[in-house]
Amino acid sequence: MADNALLNSQPPQWVHLNGKLVPKQDASVSIYDHGFLYGDGAFEGIRVYNGNIFRLDGHLARLYRSVQAMGITLNVTQEALKERVVETVRANQHRQGYIRLSVSRGVGLGLDPKHLQSESTVVISTEQLRLYSQEMYDKGLITITASTRVPPSCCIDPQVKSLGRYINNINAKMEANRVGAGEALMLNMEGYVAEATGDNIFLVRNGVLSTPPSHQGALPGITRAVVIELAKEFGIPFHEDVFTLYDVYNADEAFLTGTAAEVIAMVHCDGREIGNGKPGKMTGCLIKGFRERTETDGTKI
Repeated sequence: MADNALLNSQPPQWVHLNGKLVPKQDASVSIYDHGFLYGDGAFEGIRVYNGNIFRLDGHLARLYRSVQAMGITLNVTQEALKERVVETVRANQHRQGYIRLSVSRGVGLGLDPKHLQSESTVVISTEQLRLYSQEMYDKGLITITASTRVPPSCCIDPQVKSLGRYINNINAKMEANRVGAGEALMLNMEGYVAEATGDNIFLVRNGVLSTPPSHQGALPGITRAVVIELAKEFGIPFHEDVFTLYDVYNADEAFLTGTAAEVIAMVHCDGREIGNGKPGKMTGCLIKGFRERTETDGTKI
C-alpha cells in the first residue's frame, strides 16, 4: 500500500510526440516507422544542469545539419523545436537530467522514401541520467581498444549523428563490458584512434592538448567543442591531431568527453597506465571549467 501511494505521488511524466505532450506510458510510434525499421533518422542527446538546458542551440543546429545531410524534411522550425524541448523539460519538472530528441524520416514499409505515409516523426523525452559512478569520475576510467572499427567517412559521414550509425559503437561497448572495462576506444580503418563508443578522446602530451579531427571518424561533439573553447581561454596549447595507440599509451594524460559522459579522465588503456595512472592536472582544470560552464551557458527553463 505504501509503495503504491509513493508511486501515485510521483508527478506524471510526459513525452513530446509530433508536436503534442502525451503521457509517457501512452507515447508510441508506428512499428513501420523508418527509424525503427532501418535506423533512418537522426538524434541528439542534451543535458539539463540546474534548470539550464546546456548548449541547446548548438545541439539543435547540429540536428538540422544532420537531417539536411540525410535528406529528411523536418516540418518544424528550429525555434519551434526549441520551444518543444523547453516545454518537455518543464512538464517533467527536471532541473537535472538528459533529453533525447529523435527524428525519423516517417512511417512506411520499404526502403524507398517515396512510399512514406507520414511526415517525419519527432520525439522528445527526458530522463534522469548518470553514466558513470562518482568513483569513476574521481579515479578515472579503465579502457580497452575494441576490435570493431568506426565506419569509413566515405560511407557514413561522422558529422551526421544518425540513428543507424551506432551499431558498431554498440558492438565495441559490448567488448568493453565483456572484460569489465568502463569504455572502449575505436580505431578507423587505417588504424588511427577515432573516438570512444559515445565520446571524443583528448590527449595531453608535453603540455599540449590534442584530439582527432572529424575526418578520422570522430563525431564533432558539443562537449568536445566546449573543451576546445576552454583550452583557448585558459591558454592551453591545442591542435587537432592524428594519433595511434602508441600515442595513447605514452600520453601524460587522457580524457573523454560527451554529453552523457561529460568530461572524465582515462587512466588505463589495454592494461597500460596512462601517465601516473591518475587523473591529471590539466584534465582536472578542464573538468572544473566545464562544470562551471554548464551552469551559465544554455537555455533557462
